[in-house]
Amino acid sequence: MTDDAYFFLVMTTDGWQGTPLALVGELECLDTPAVRAWFTAQGVSPTSPAVRVVPPEQTGLIPAEAERLPIPLSEEELERVRRAAATDRVACIEEELLAFRDSEDNRDSLLRRALAAGVPTHRIVELSGVDPTTLSSASGG
Repeated sequence: MTDDAYFFLVMTTDGWQGTPLALVGELECLDTPAVRAWFTAQGVSPTSPAVRVVPPEQTGLIPAEAERLPIPLSEEELERVRRAAATDRVACIEEELLAFRDSEDNRDSLLRRALAAGVPTHRIVELSGVDPTTLSSASGG
């Protein structure tokens, strides 16, 4: 795993191929000379359906032959990339986890649903603000 998010170009429509940049929206790095030069060298624009973006934890899924570029993202931008990459089920649970920060209602139920939906424990802790030990006790009951 790397600490960088990446742009890459898809060569085929088979299988999972990252998140189209168009779903993420504007990113500050699009205005940097290095990123503009990469797009020019690839002969594509940021609006091309072939341009995909992945968060650091998904870079291992980029096809080995794909043209790629590490990109700097702010925390807010990284969160948008992660949300765009999430399945609808995971995205809905993540929204609830963010809302949970202001409430304790049905805490254990929400935490169990997040685990069952496949949200990684580090994301649950990050989004909900719960202590990791609280997460462990909620998953058991």
